[in-house]
Amino acid sequence: MDAPRTLIEAVKYFSHAENCLEYLVARRWPNGVTCPTCGSDAVYFDKSRQGWICKTKGHPKRKFSLKTGTIFEDSPLGLDKWLPTVWMIANCKNGVSSWEIHRAIGVTQKTAWFMLQRIRLAMQDETGGKLAGNVEVDETFIGGKARNMHKGKRERLGISQSRSMIGKVAVMGLLERHGDKGGSKVRLNVVKNRRRHELEQTIGEHVTTGATVYTDALKSYDQMGQRGYVHHVIDHAEAYAAGAVHTNGLENFWSLLKRALKGTYVSVEPFHLFRYLDEQAFRFNNRIEMNDADRFSLAITGIVGRRLTYEELIGALGAGLIPN
Repeated sequence: MDAPRTLIEAVKYFSHAENCLEYLVARRWPNGVTCPTCGSDAVYFDKSRQGWICKTKGHPKRKFSLKTGTIFEDSPLGLDKWLPTVWMIANCKNGVSSWEIHRAIGVTQKTAWFMLQRIRLAMQDETGGKLAGNVEVDETFIGGKARNMHKGKRERLGISQSRSMIGKVAVMGLLERHGDKGGSKVRLNVVKNRRRHELEQTIGEHVTTGATVYTDALKSYDQMGQRGYVHHVIDHAEAYAAGAVHTNGLENFWSLLKRALKGTYVSVEPFHLFRYLDEQAFRFNNRIEMNDADRFSLAITGIVGRRLTYEELIGALGAGLIPN
C-alpha cells in the first residue's frame, strides 16, 4: 500500500501495525536500525513484541521500539492513534483542539491535550541561521479581552479599563519576505515587554546585520539604523503601506494566529503559549513548498530525541488547568 496523501488515507494506512513500522523506520533510521542507547547497528527484530534487541551487552535498555527516544515514549496509545493526530495538527490551517481529537480518536480530552502538546514539541524549529534580506518586525499582545473578563478577575489583575494590556503576553514576530524557497518565513518570540533593549536584543539574535528591517513607528525601534540595519518605518497613524515599506506580512500572520487561538483553542495559558506559537509557525513556514503528506513527514522527523512528561508540562500550573 502506498504512503498516504490525505487524512482518510492516513487513518486507513496507519491502522495496520506493519505500515506504521515501515513508515517510521524509513524516516527514523534511513541507513538501518541502530540502538538508541549505544548507537550499535547490531540489533535484531523481535516479532513477538514488535521491537528490537541490541546485541551489545553491558548497557541498560537493550530492548527498544519505535517509540523509544521519541515524543511517543511511555504512551500506552498505539501509533494508529498517534500518527493520524500528527497528520491533523500538521495540516489543519487553524489548528485542531483537544476536544476534537478526543471525539475523533476516542481518548479523554485530557489525554488528547497532552498528545497535542507533545506533538507541538516535535514542531519546534531548529533556527538554521539568521534571517536576511527584507525582514518585517512587529509585536502583538495575546490574552483575553478585559471587557470579557469577570469583574472579580479584573479586580484581581488590577485592570481598571477595558483595553488594558495587563494579563496579556507580548509576542514579537520577525518575518523574512520571500526567502530562498519562495515564501515568507516567520520566527516568534515571547518577550517580557516592548522596551528598546528587549526588542533590539531579539532582532540581533535572529536578523543578520545589514538586512533591511521594516517596523512601525514604535519608539523602541528608532535606533535600529545605528545598530547596522537599513531601517524603514511605516507610521500606521498615516498609512499602512508606502510601496515596499509596510508590515502587512506580519499583520496577516497575526490574524491567522489569533484566529486559531480564539476560534479553535479559545483559552491558552501564558505558560503554554510558546508551544502554540511553534505550531502555527511550523504550518506557516511550510505552507507553500510542501503538500499535506510532506508536511506530515517533516513533523515526524522532529519526534526523535524529544521527551515531554506530564509533570514537566503542567509545571507550576497544577493538574487542574487543562485548556483546549
